[in-house]
Amino acid sequence: MIASPWQGFLFDFDYTLADSSPGIELCVQAALASQGLPPAGRREIQATIGLALPAAFQRLVPGRPELHALLAADFVRQADRIMVAHTEFFPASLRILRLLQRQGARLGIVTTKYRRRIEAVLARDHAAELIQVIVGGDDVSDPKPHPEALLLALQRLRVRPGSVLYIGDSVVDAACARAAGLPFLGVASGPTPASALRKQGAWAVASGIGRILPCLRMHEAL
Repeated sequence: MIASPWQGFLFDFDYTLADSSPGIELCVQAALASQGLPPAGRREIQATIGLALPAAFQRLVPGRPELHALLAADFVRQADRIMVAHTEFFPASLRILRLLQRQGARLGIVTTKYRRRIEAVLARDHAAELIQVIVGGDDVSDPKPHPEALLLALQRLRVRPGSVLYIGDSVVDAACARAAGLPFLGVASGPTPASALRKQGAWAVASGIGRILPCLRMHEAL
């Protein structure tokens, strides 16, 4: 079985299962404009995807801590209007999730994105039944790379300790997995190169979510 020896799989969302970068870019630019700030570059914004909002704006607007909370609030207001419409699963994501579920694995999503946005995207694409656990950035006090979100997901997933794999696209995901004591499988579908994911402890790196099955088979054979 492809899922063996794993009883559960936890996934990051942005750049791992889905692409919401168009929506994130629109929300960031709108937030910056609302505070009279110049627009940010696309690559600058993409490099912050996966960070909690305060940390993202700290990178984009360094030295202006008094603005970070205002920018985050403006981002959330924009995201409530447009984010779901500007979020799409990668073509292979739902196929992979369905395959793992058919083999008896329990599946969850652990992300800095608000849980309600994940729920809305899953409902829109008739895929809510695939995911047993969602832990969003609004469910925890300390965002990734702090392990709180992963540890909460593990508690709710109700599977044997040591049988859960975390899959993500960034060094923040890798650090979070390490802090929670979980093995980490990287996917190089975002701006983070495979070499950086390996350096941070990924035992394997797939080019995208549709290519994780050979990695799982390889691990089963070890």
